[in-house]
Amino acid sequence: MTLTPAVKVSRRIAEIGREAWDACADNPAYAGNPFIRFDFLDALEASNCAVERAGWGPQHLSVEDEAGRTAAVMPLYLKSHSQGEYIFDHAWADAYERAGGRYYPKLLSAAPFVPATGARLLTRPDVDREAAWRILLAGGLSVCERYGASGLNLNFVTEDEWRWLGEQGLGRREGQQYHWENCGYRDFEDFLGALSSGRRKTIRRERRDAQAGAEIVRLTGADLTEDHWDAFFGFYMDTGARKWGRPYLTRAFFSELGERMADRVLLILARRPDGRGEGRWIAGALNLIGGDCLYGRHWGCVEEAPFLHFELCYYQAIEWAIEQGLPRVEAGAQGQHKIARGYLPKPVYSAHWIADPALRAPVMRYLDQERAAVDQEMEWLEEAFSPFRERP
Repeated sequence: MTLTPAVKVSRRIAEIGREAWDACADNPAYAGNPFIRFDFLDALEASNCAVERAGWGPQHLSVEDEAGRTAAVMPLYLKSHSQGEYIFDHAWADAYERAGGRYYPKLLSAAPFVPATGARLLTRPDVDREAAWRILLAGGLSVCERYGASGLNLNFVTEDEWRWLGEQGLGRREGQQYHWENCGYRDFEDFLGALSSGRRKTIRRERRDAQAGAEIVRLTGADLTEDHWDAFFGFYMDTGARKWGRPYLTRAFFSELGERMADRVLLILARRPDGRGEGRWIAGALNLIGGDCLYGRHWGCVEEAPFLHFELCYYQAIEWAIEQGLPRVEAGAQGQHKIARGYLPKPVYSAHWIADPALRAPVMRYLDQERAAVDQEMEWLEEAFSPFRERP
């Protein structure tokens, strides 16, 4: 399949269209990832979350084959800040601007507001991957030059992409998250059996205390209603305002998500019973369902309750993944406390091309040192704090 060397830039993913985009997102290598689907990315634009006035100017790339069909795509945004990325480059921006440079705008390839690994160089299965990747990367660098952007950044790329991008001269960055892996557990109690006795007792107590005063409800598909989204948005806004100052997602996004991807959503809510069979929703955790992973995304509450955060975000997710036979749960960014709940450190990857050699050289040196430190820290954390009796 011959590809045309030209790269098209689209200011909205809708210009590319669902059929064309998902023909690339349906590649078996990553088809199960919900965050690279047309509906997820378009929902962010349609709800005014990932748009120019929010500092996320879409510049999506597409490549056609000789028949004029879309053969490869790359989600791409012109950023005027570094918020909502979860790969932190604020120190680079500060240093560059103190030296008289202009760090923004910059280009970012990512699923906005999502700290989860996923393909960024998406190709149809029948297309020469190497050729398509080269054209997409060249297109990204051309857009970078056109806007005078400080660089091209690709966050939470797959390991294959990360290694290939490093071979093309981009700086390779490594970070860490905490993931739970399903070692063929029959049920939650079977999982607990793999832990030390102390951790088993602690988790049982935390679950008992969390469930004592709250009813836990799991919702997906047609069971999701606008009332549920209203409740969850209240939790999201309250918690987001305290953590970040200004939450990133609008109420409209959750309606879009429920309308387009309800079967990919697992919403876990807790309510305080009122004696009449209903009660008041007090907390919730939003997950997206992938082909081989449950992705924990957002949590919020309007009433504090002992260990309810652990129950909704970690234990319920593990229990549901075991029931569904999913191999993995990714619980989002940061949080060393997750180790004690069975989530062990795993690497995540990003790649960075810096336009100005005066900034590029120190960043590349820093990344070399950071990768070694991250590897050492992950090994130490697992050795020192793993709750498992034996390594999974």
